[in-house]
Amino acid sequence: MVTLHRPGRRLVAAALALTAAIPLLGGCAATDSILGKPSLVIGVKPDQPGLGMKSGGKYTGFDVDMAREVARRLGKTVSFVDAPSARRETMLQNGLADLIFATYSITPQRKTKVSFAGPYYVAHQDTLVRAAETGIDNVRDLRDRKLCEVTGSNSWRRVKEERKIPVELVQSKSYKTCVDDLLAGRLDAVSTDDLILAGFSTGQTRIVNAPFSDERYGVGIRTGDIDGCEAVNTALTEMYQDGTARELLRKWFAKSGLALNFDVPQFEGCG
Repeated sequence: MVTLHRPGRRLVAAALALTAAIPLLGGCAATDSILGKPSLVIGVKPDQPGLGMKSGGKYTGFDVDMAREVARRLGKTVSFVDAPSARRETMLQNGLADLIFATYSITPQRKTKVSFAGPYYVAHQDTLVRAAETGIDNVRDLRDRKLCEVTGSNSWRRVKEERKIPVELVQSKSYKTCVDDLLAGRLDAVSTDDLILAGFSTGQTRIVNAPFSDERYGVGIRTGDIDGCEAVNTALTEMYQDGTARELLRKWFAKSGLALNFDVPQFEGCG
């Protein structure tokens, strides 16, 4: 029989403690993932017709339907919360939402703060003007015009910073407020994703139908949840392949006149 000296016993004890801790560490990692939760809190827009609208405590829209179906395919129940543009990152970082489905375009800047599954749709930025407006037919015509700037949105940057078009920015908290200001004559144009504009388009407004960017709608997810991200991507792929995504796009936007894309989008990497 070999008798361990005291240093040897310490090493053995340390090794046993480490071995015992490994399953516990794995369990903690699993509970941090959306896959370890029976129910998901998903952030959506409450004020974008056709995408995310809240009325009487009930949420409806394309983003809402997509989010609900992804949760179902993951075997989760779901509840929805408002996700204003300016708060999307902090909601994920602070655990106030497990996923964000809220016209959340994937950008390099945002990827430094959160991760993205998807995109679940690729929209295109366009411009909404008053129906009687005859001087704006494309983004270049916005020169020296009043353009809406929504807090937390990057759409105005595509005009003023990326294309160097000198516009006068009018700040707003939401696109609904933008459209109200447009109709009231307080600004000249609203430029953002065509799906958003389609929801607000009425007889008093028109979309100029001159798209100038790709807006890749991602599913916001906490940084580091690779397993959860990959599971969401699997669910989205299935939804395009079995026609669910096509059905939902037609449900909400068939009457808009937009050319809808029913192909599976090229996903971001989850690593």
